[in-house]
Amino acid sequence: MKESLRKLRENKTARVLLIAAVAFVLLLGCWLVFGREQNTAPTGSYAPTEQEERIAALLSEIEGIESVNVLIAEEDGVPVSVVVVFDGGDGILTRLRITQITASALNIADNRVHVYPSDKK
Repeated sequence: MKESLRKLRENKTARVLLIAAVAFVLLLGCWLVFGREQNTAPTGSYAPTEQEERIAALLSEIEGIESVNVLIAEEDGVPVSVVVVFDGGDGILTRLRITQITASALNIADNRVHVYPSDKK
């Protein structure tokens, strides 16, 4: 047994294969832990609140906007920030209108409203 282990240690090909196997196992382990996509909530599982729906309906009336999704972050029941994702024409004027209407409707500062065009084409 000791003789065969000594011969295996001295064999360069066996050492290279052993190192490659260990590296492969480590890479596989890292991929299993870190490489998988973390899907904490299934797509479409969020139910918007009544206030979010009302603001989305209001924003969808803006010229060039096809559909709008609104997410309001609250702290102790008070709106703190808002994320708005919209489909339609992306321009400075459109974003400004969305920001101002949302901020006014929720009585929050303009810099607390984050507006993004949807990447769905």
